[in-house]
Amino acid sequence: MPKILIVGGGYAGFYTAWKLEKWLRAGEAEVTVVDPLPYMTYQPFLPEVAAGSIEPRHSVVALRRHLRKTNVITAKVTAIDHASKQATISPEGADDYQFDYDIVVVTGGAVSRTFPIPGIAENAFGLKTIEEAAAIRDRLLTNFDKAANLPAGPERDRLLTVVVVGGGFAGIEVFAELRSFASSLLEFYPQLSFDDTHFHLIEAMGRIMPEVSLPTSHWVIKHLAQRGAEIHLDTQLKSAVDGHIELSTGQTMDSDLIVWTAGVMANPQIVRNSDLPVEERGRIKTRPDLRVGDEDDIVEDAWAAGDISAVPDLTGGGVGGYCVPNAQHAVRQGKLLAKNLVAVLRGEEPHEYVHKNLGAVAGLGLGSGAFQSGKFAMKGLIAWFAHRGYHGLAIPSWERKLRVFWGWWNNFWLGRDIVSLEARQTPRAAFEEFAARPKPAPEAAPKAPAAKKPRAAAKKPAEKPAETAAVK
Repeated sequence: MPKILIVGGGYAGFYTAWKLEKWLRAGEAEVTVVDPLPYMTYQPFLPEVAAGSIEPRHSVVALRRHLRKTNVITAKVTAIDHASKQATISPEGADDYQFDYDIVVVTGGAVSRTFPIPGIAENAFGLKTIEEAAAIRDRLLTNFDKAANLPAGPERDRLLTVVVVGGGFAGIEVFAELRSFASSLLEFYPQLSFDDTHFHLIEAMGRIMPEVSLPTSHWVIKHLAQRGAEIHLDTQLKSAVDGHIELSTGQTMDSDLIVWTAGVMANPQIVRNSDLPVEERGRIKTRPDLRVGDEDDIVEDAWAAGDISAVPDLTGGGVGGYCVPNAQHAVRQGKLLAKNLVAVLRGEEPHEYVHKNLGAVAGLGLGSGAFQSGKFAMKGLIAWFAHRGYHGLAIPSWERKLRVFWGWWNNFWLGRDIVSLEARQTPRAAFEEFAARPKPAPEAAPKAPAAKKPRAAAKKPAEKPAETAAVK
């Protein structure tokens, strides 16, 4: 029975395994998924998680719960030697070991791509994981709590200033969601006013959201400006050391919440430690049928999909001729990869991946959104409903859909929860502060030197009586 190894449990990896469970016959193949996390993150929901509209656990899909016929290994794949069909698996807290496979499917996804800007690595949050989104929410809430105790001044401004770097879909969505969330918080903080909050988005290009038309992007900028948010176009971030923001325009500000969304790159840990072919942008060379290789060569028994792969966009709409790294492509590629893999196992021909983007939809905070399909655009409340409807139905499994929609329903009547759980990042701090500790053993007192006895005076021999002494 052939052993199929799926490297990565994100969109493409999860859907590949999910559909293989459906289409493989009993005993036809053994499937193993390896990912350092035991769940798949539905990333389009991360901005809403950061704004408290969705509970963090509701936007992730447990691999073991939904992949009942698949072997799930929670570990990293740190090397792939396809020539010998072996992968190095590195579990946390255990020794590395070699995993033998017959077919490898590389779906390791992407990570945040940053530039060597001083202070970013030390102070910024990314927006690729559920942990980052939850931490952003907690930081904003904690900063409101702190600022409410301070008088107006530089320190309060620093706590209430939010800076987002990157004007793509992810950046605009988290920026708008956080602006909406901050505005809703003000009713609970009478010490603070709307003018005390400051929101800045920095974009190096001359426009935002390249997936939508220019008029739609202009409407988004105007709409956010009316809500008290400022977008800096044609502007680069020069430094963020200790939260002190320096822009290429010369403007400066201080912020305690910096979010970086300016691009992604294929997972370097997987790409750089494999013998699979890689193109100039660091992605695995992938054919339109999702087999690894190019037009002239096929790497047998190797497949790739999602953000880590360079899949040609046969519709002609991709950047540089390749599919852009987004959820739409990753999900559909995962489904087709499973179908093609089963076809090849049965001696049939695989199909090429062709998907024309039907449109783009973005949430811009409660009650506001933007939708673009060709020349048709929707804005405002109706686009917000379209955004929630599409992504609410797109998250895999009815179990997850029900949790998400139920959360939205509760928030409609009860409002968003405004409790910060930032202390969970140091969960033992409170316990340690008051935990009783053994008292140190008392040090033994040094022994006093023994008192010296006075020397007895030397006894003189008794004098003999004179008469005795004379006797011999």
